[in-house]
Amino acid sequence: MARFKLSTLTIALAAAGCVANFLPTYAYAQEAEVSQQVSEKEKDNAEAKKEENKITVTGSYTGSLIRSLEEKRNADVVSEQLSADDIGALPDMSIADALTRLPGISAVRTGGQAAEINIRGLSGIFIFSTLNGREQVATSGSRSIDFDQYPSELIASGSVYKSQKASLIEGGVAGSVELRTASALSNTEQHTFGFNARAVYNDRASGVYDADKWGERLSFTYQGKFADDTIGFSFGIAQLTQPSVAEQFIGLNFNTEKDLDGVSGDTEGSAACPQCEFISEGMELQHKGGTEDRTSYVAAFEWAPNADFKLTADYFRSEFKSEQWARGLRVKFGGNQANYYFPTLVDNSMVGGVVARTANSFTRVEIANDDDSETDISESIGVKGEWQLNEAFSLSADLSHSSGKSDFQNRLLWSLVAEDATVADPTFDTNVVINYEYSGLDIPSVGFNQDFTNPNTLMASKYGTYPYLYDDRVNAFRVDGIYELFNNDYVRSFEFGLRASERQWDATRKVFEYGDDGGFSIFETPFQLQPGMYNVVNWGGDFAHFPSYLAINIDQVLSAWLPNGMGTPLTTWGTDVNGNLDYSSAWSVQGSGSVFEDILAAYFMANLDFEVSDINVTGNVGLRVVNSDQSATRLRYIDETLSDEERAALGAQWIVDEAGLASFRYARDMDGTNYTDYLPSLNLNFHLTDDTQLRFAAARVMARPEINRLASNFNGTVGLNPNRTVEHPEPYVFNGSEFNSPRLKPFLADQYDLSWEYYFDDQTGGISVAVFYKDIKNFVDQGFIERFDFTSIGVPVPDTYINPLSGVPSDVGLGSFSFSFNNDKPASLKGFEFATTMMLDELPSFWSGLGFNFNYAYTESSATRRGSEGVFNVETAFPGLSRHVASGTIFYTGDRFETRLSTRYRSEFISQQWGVNEQTVNFDDETVMDYQASYDFDSGVRMLFQINNLTDQPTKSYFFNEARTGTIQFFGRQYYLGLNYKF
Repeated sequence: MARFKLSTLTIALAAAGCVANFLPTYAYAQEAEVSQQVSEKEKDNAEAKKEENKITVTGSYTGSLIRSLEEKRNADVVSEQLSADDIGALPDMSIADALTRLPGISAVRTGGQAAEINIRGLSGIFIFSTLNGREQVATSGSRSIDFDQYPSELIASGSVYKSQKASLIEGGVAGSVELRTASALSNTEQHTFGFNARAVYNDRASGVYDADKWGERLSFTYQGKFADDTIGFSFGIAQLTQPSVAEQFIGLNFNTEKDLDGVSGDTEGSAACPQCEFISEGMELQHKGGTEDRTSYVAAFEWAPNADFKLTADYFRSEFKSEQWARGLRVKFGGNQANYYFPTLVDNSMVGGVVARTANSFTRVEIANDDDSETDISESIGVKGEWQLNEAFSLSADLSHSSGKSDFQNRLLWSLVAEDATVADPTFDTNVVINYEYSGLDIPSVGFNQDFTNPNTLMASKYGTYPYLYDDRVNAFRVDGIYELFNNDYVRSFEFGLRASERQWDATRKVFEYGDDGGFSIFETPFQLQPGMYNVVNWGGDFAHFPSYLAINIDQVLSAWLPNGMGTPLTTWGTDVNGNLDYSSAWSVQGSGSVFEDILAAYFMANLDFEVSDINVTGNVGLRVVNSDQSATRLRYIDETLSDEERAALGAQWIVDEAGLASFRYARDMDGTNYTDYLPSLNLNFHLTDDTQLRFAAARVMARPEINRLASNFNGTVGLNPNRTVEHPEPYVFNGSEFNSPRLKPFLADQYDLSWEYYFDDQTGGISVAVFYKDIKNFVDQGFIERFDFTSIGVPVPDTYINPLSGVPSDVGLGSFSFSFNNDKPASLKGFEFATTMMLDELPSFWSGLGFNFNYAYTESSATRRGSEGVFNVETAFPGLSRHVASGTIFYTGDRFETRLSTRYRSEFISQQWGVNEQTVNFDDETVMDYQASYDFDSGVRMLFQINNLTDQPTKSYFFNEARTGTIQFFGRQYYLGLNYKF
């Protein structure tokens, strides 16, 4: 496989630097952004109006809305814009909250904060994100950017491109998000300093034992120009410490089935048990607390020695640290071997009743104490040279690196109820009875026959730690050029470019476990809790009927209990209690690996400017060609019943884990594919009048599978042939499954946009209406094939199987293959958007400062994805698809005083939640309200007060029917009070 290395990119940039020594240049070419350059005349006017040493406060919300509308008006694609002052003045913790105020954009809240954004009903995996025009990688282990990594104080402006053009980097089926940091040489002031300090308070923390209530938000920014405005320097630092608090109930997946009603001829269950009803795995009752710390830096250096050359180097880093704990009860109903009495059945599912443990069930209630820490680091660095080769031709070259690293340390301590914890050989209490009744999207009723606060009956039973480590990085080099045509009646200029990138994603999984969470181990014995290691925790408010429990200090318990300290997590096959290899932790080895992605893209685009019936038409038409070479490391299972020689012939290797255990069960190799996509695009803007324009856009767009979905996780085994026929008499078959695969190709769609925009001639607002349609060509789905030819994907199938009991060899045939694939069945996504901004300047006197902006988006899709969730075989919509999304702000701007109330609404959507493991659920609709007020003093100080999540809007989810409760989670209101100071 041909692969270029960073050294090649470095050589390329060095060559570009040599050209700079001979060709005086300056790049006026802009690659996917609304220009922030201020003309020399505008600078002179600004300087003439500026008073010597005058301290000013900027950030008028009204002014920022007008600037955003102007940028939207002048953009050459269908877009939404955020101006610099708009973002700088917003109360948002991150850029994610600011983006969700734009038409058609919504957020998925994580811990009560907006993190991932959705555009036009599509989730973050369909969104491509850049910073200063450079691809950004994620810390989430996927392609979906966590925008809460980007503090609003350090981002100067932002754009959301809903239509595509050839010069934009491919990947944004839903849209592309472009964030930009500040340019000192574009600043009208010679030097600008800014300070921001705010205190943070969460009102729900007072009801959660041991939760932090207070935090702070601090930032400092500087921009300066030197050497006769030929050198510019920008620097900013933003620090956030805030409490993370939640009270929550989590219903677990319905993954068990049992005949509960005894109705003969009942066929509402699954194919495996049509007479059965569906039963949940259990539930969790939790308090959550901790702190989140984010420290971010931005720095930029600009050098423009003359009008024909500019060199820019910039750096961004954001380090997000989270120390969180979750305490409460984890309830396991015990599968179909438990006894179920008085069931409440809705939609063939048990949503209430009594559960009792039997000798054959695992019914139990665990006192769970989870202690998690996570460090996410995002970095982006780039160097860009821009040249004006002559009057018509400009060129730019850009070398960049982006990385995202995540270190998530997940520690869990399970405690169980004993009959008597004070005796020498304690016995696990098997008298377990659970009484519950779900209440749909309200907090359910629960009851237990055990006491979870008595240290004489509670024992630490198991400890486990499960680190997740991700390292994602991309190196890229691009060259872009513009050739201006001064005397052409149709084409204003030509643009062309080449971009090469190499990306590597590494995942590492580790594990350490001691004890047993299903009972008391006789080898790794339980530990009686001692005074000082715990505190009794009571529930309050709407959760007051939940039972009390013990909050346990994990570190104190471990230091007294574990024989060898805390234990070291390892990537290991796993051993039994005697130290023999048993593959109990093989998932940690199988889940560790690498993905490689090399991209080479070229484009050519004509920028249009012509007349049709006295209507000026601008826009662009172009083609982008993209070659993708993707591969991943793979562990391929080799049948252990074969001889060592036969297994070696199939590629089996001795693989040693971090514990020194050697396995001859797998073959380690690479798998992947190479493909080329052709992406034409067209954008036309009809300037009907000075204030009205009509836009039309068409393009083929693509979004690559999530980077972690390209990791190989093939599993194959030999089993009995359930469908023997005369044509296929083999007694055994080889079956395989592969949910992730490096052979998955991108989501493809042909998309069309039509929008009408009207801007008020007095610059007091505007109205826009847009419709869009995406003709989906393929998307990642799940499939099943009988008698699959595994050799077609590079997996050898053994010819014979030797029965381990009889020793008799038998022929092996081709079995079934469960897999993910690119589904090319016809599908579509369509919708419309409406947005308006109005300043009510014509109102009399005081009321003339009133204004509002409102937007609404409707999206629907005919596409469904197949899959299973628990015992349900389901077809679901695309993740993140909300049919209705709306937001609105009512604001007032006076001479010194500003205030606004913002509301964001999204209807229900499907996404993932985390219970014991990841679960697909329906999230209920939600309305989130924020409030902000500010007052400007003569000294240049602005005082701010704000409330986020004004109504304490919870997150609620369910399993495909509201009666099957998923999550009910309250995060609390966040209050901010502080000062901004700019001079």
